[in-house]
Amino acid sequence: MKKHFSILITIIIGLVSSCQMKQVDKQVMEVEKKVTAEIILGNPEYQAMSYGGYRQNTRDIQPTLDELKDDLRILSAMGIKLLRTYNLQLAQAPNILKAISELKQEDPSFEMYVMLGAWIDCLNAWTELPPDHNQESPDNAAEIERAIAYANQYPDIIKIIAVGNEAMVKWATSYFVQPSVILKWVNYLQDQKASGRLNQDVWITSSDNFASWGGGSDEYHVEDLNNLIKAVDFISLHTYPMHDTHYNPVFWGFTEEETGLSEAEKVEALMQRSLEYAQAQYDSVRAYVNGLGVDKPFHIGETGWASFDAKNRHYGITGSRASDEYKEAVYHRLMREWTNEAGISCFYFEAFDEPWKDSHNPGGSENHFGLFTVDGKAKHALWSMVDEGAFDGLTRNGNPITKTYDGDLEKLMTDVALPTSQLELAATP
Repeated sequence: MKKHFSILITIIIGLVSSCQMKQVDKQVMEVEKKVTAEIILGNPEYQAMSYGGYRQNTRDIQPTLDELKDDLRILSAMGIKLLRTYNLQLAQAPNILKAISELKQEDPSFEMYVMLGAWIDCLNAWTELPPDHNQESPDNAAEIERAIAYANQYPDIIKIIAVGNEAMVKWATSYFVQPSVILKWVNYLQDQKASGRLNQDVWITSSDNFASWGGGSDEYHVEDLNNLIKAVDFISLHTYPMHDTHYNPVFWGFTEEETGLSEAEKVEALMQRSLEYAQAQYDSVRAYVNGLGVDKPFHIGETGWASFDAKNRHYGITGSRASDEYKEAVYHRLMREWTNEAGISCFYFEAFDEPWKDSHNPGGSENHFGLFTVDGKAKHALWSMVDEGAFDGLTRNGNPITKTYDGDLEKLMTDVALPTSQLELAATP
């Protein structure tokens, strides 16, 4: 009798445990089901980052799956939960999705989502033929279909599809298209959602320069852009005050009142004005969109600051003197503080230095926008996280995460150059 009773108790406990496990599984599924772009975007618990992961001076050498996993663990340790990728023509983005999926299988608590970029080109882009900006590349259709396929394959990871990257801004002379092309594909994706071919919770946008969204000159203010603004689920705009320290330096340089400040205080004032410059570009897009009677969420698809510029002469010692690790760290802090407080997602550009960006000019600024160096050293913006032990046990290229400059702030400051004062800038012909 005792034996039968014991068996009965075991069965009951097993049934209860099974029910509890099913309930837990159900709760986990419900949580995953509720994690949508609408919930993620603007939520400071889901910090965003632009990510490439290329370690060599060419994209012909793709990061391995293990290398991507190392990077994803590092980003997760920073609190990053939303990544932005750029194209699906190469293996990198699909491999990122696979790496995230495998990390989730290894550790159910691992959480990472993706804004998947679909690259858009004009006809003859990146060829010896003159680009035709009024016609699109025949490759665009296949790129969009790849985005749909991956969104359906990884619905727990892909929450956003971005059609094009700076594909409408007219200084992208190698490949830009007219807004009608982006509108065509955004509408197509929205139709796929309506038909059930694409998850209706996936948000659709295009990630482009602030001017392309109507925040710049009148040449961008066309009906196709207005219709695009109405078609996307949110606005993803880019703003780069660092670039404009060369192209539009009216906000740059310290004022006469600031001449008595310490070097660190002058940099703080400079970067505060840079933040205000970015905010003004953000506000200019909002004003244009609101002027159309459209109410859409706004987020920052890209912004960042280079830590080095040796030869381009635009941002280094012979240029605007904008690029160094100290200014990069201040800009990163100010941008995160503003966007977190304002409920804006900021896909900060970028996670790691990528030497392929300007492979013939290793000292060029485009190679040095990362918060980490290629070999895994944390730049000044992340020194405090190293001190806190956030990266303990993590590696990149087999190297533990350490600080640049060996953590010596005085040594770092020797590479910080103050720009010309605003008085001197005004007197420059």
